[in-house]
Amino acid sequence: MNQVDTTIANVALPHMQGTTSSSREQISWVLTSYIIAMAIATPLSGWLAERYGRRRLLLTSVVGFTIVSGLCGISVRLEELILFRFFQGLFGAALIPITQVILMDLNPPEERGRSMAIFSLGFILGPLIGPLLGGWLTETYSWHWVFLINLPVGALAFLGISTFLPEMRDPDPRPFDLFGFGLLALAIGSFQLMLDRGQTLDWFDSTEIIAEAGLAFVALFMFLVHAATTEHPFVRLKIFADRNFTVSVGLGFVVGVVMFGTMSLLPPMLAGLFGQPIFDVGIVMAPRGIGTFFATFIVGRMMGKADVRFIAFFGLFACGLSTLALSGISLQSDMAMIMVAGFINGFAMSFVFVPLSMTTFASLERRYYNEASAISMLFRYVGSAAGISAVQFMTTRNAATVQSRLTEGLRPDSPIIGFALPDLDFASVEGAARMVFVSVRQAMMVAYVDTFWMLFVLSMVAAPFAFIIRMPKLASVSEDDKLLVHAE
Repeated sequence: MNQVDTTIANVALPHMQGTTSSSREQISWVLTSYIIAMAIATPLSGWLAERYGRRRLLLTSVVGFTIVSGLCGISVRLEELILFRFFQGLFGAALIPITQVILMDLNPPEERGRSMAIFSLGFILGPLIGPLLGGWLTETYSWHWVFLINLPVGALAFLGISTFLPEMRDPDPRPFDLFGFGLLALAIGSFQLMLDRGQTLDWFDSTEIIAEAGLAFVALFMFLVHAATTEHPFVRLKIFADRNFTVSVGLGFVVGVVMFGTMSLLPPMLAGLFGQPIFDVGIVMAPRGIGTFFATFIVGRMMGKADVRFIAFFGLFACGLSTLALSGISLQSDMAMIMVAGFINGFAMSFVFVPLSMTTFASLERRYYNEASAISMLFRYVGSAAGISAVQFMTTRNAATVQSRLTEGLRPDSPIIGFALPDLDFASVEGAARMVFVSVRQAMMVAYVDTFWMLFVLSMVAAPFAFIIRMPKLASVSEDDKLLVHAE
């Protein structure tokens, strides 16, 4: 439910724009408000779990997320929709990191690999299912149903949690560092706003983007200084001294860039350059989810039997191969090649997410679990947002550069033009329009190919870092480390 909602509303934006009589820039805040709220609230989930208990926090998050989803579904004004989407992000922020920690605690070490594989299945499939489900609901019913569909799912989740999950809380929670949280929220919010609006405002040619970047840098610097000098910081920087945690978080950031960067490129490429309807775009991207589904069972059985470093390396390597395959497509390519590359990409993602989810906690003390899960998930979210913004920036700028170079060769005496377009009439308006159309399509195709190539390079560079991870035994629970109180 949480991960589907990160992408399900994207395809419905044009319909929301018509219903709310808003501009394209205004309706984009439906996505921006949700992403910013989730990024700001994610680090807070660790402290809330310590203070109020994981079960209570999870139940509150599910109830709040479900209710606000219903309010989004019945909204008729843009202001209402943006406000409720913001609260949807706030309530949804704790769902993923706290669920991850609960799975680590409830399962014995030998079963954690399988449970994290199932967890990763939902984490990866959610963003893939979202556009397809959102397109079908919007075309069949209306955009309101992309939010209303959460109501039965949320009710079922609430019943399951309240029936089966025991309470887990820290008997001695840390004091709340309001100043530290405020600085971190300001840094994350400014950075996320910069990423989301950068493409629209032409990045650092805009005063707003410069101000947001400067505010994010200053707030982050002050937060790090404060966290290093205060007695009870909001985020204990000591967790970054753990090699496994730091490497896993860094690789998780890279995976977020590659996974969501690729996902953000394919739909507009398929719809804009290949002329695929939105539902067919979902079908072409479906093999990615099928690959993830099958890989989940394989990885779940491998965990505990194979070296997780080799598993993570294979996942990053295979992910790079999938983007390398995509960098070889052209305007004459058929959909089968893209579907095969998508299958490999989805298959590879399970081989990355599952071992990283395990190694994040492998050598950490149990009292850091809540905090570590929230921070690792924050890095994945930021990596996803940074990846989407980076690939969009690279593709747009590169397309403009390539088109300007192609335009230089659009001359009547060009042998290439004579061979490719023998019936082209340079003197007619139709001929000029046809030249522009062809050059724009070719430039965009080259830009997509170059971006996929850069994602391949990033995956190949990141893959060897998997071997930096240490392979300790899973942390056992000592008498001094039993900080969790299990009630009921």
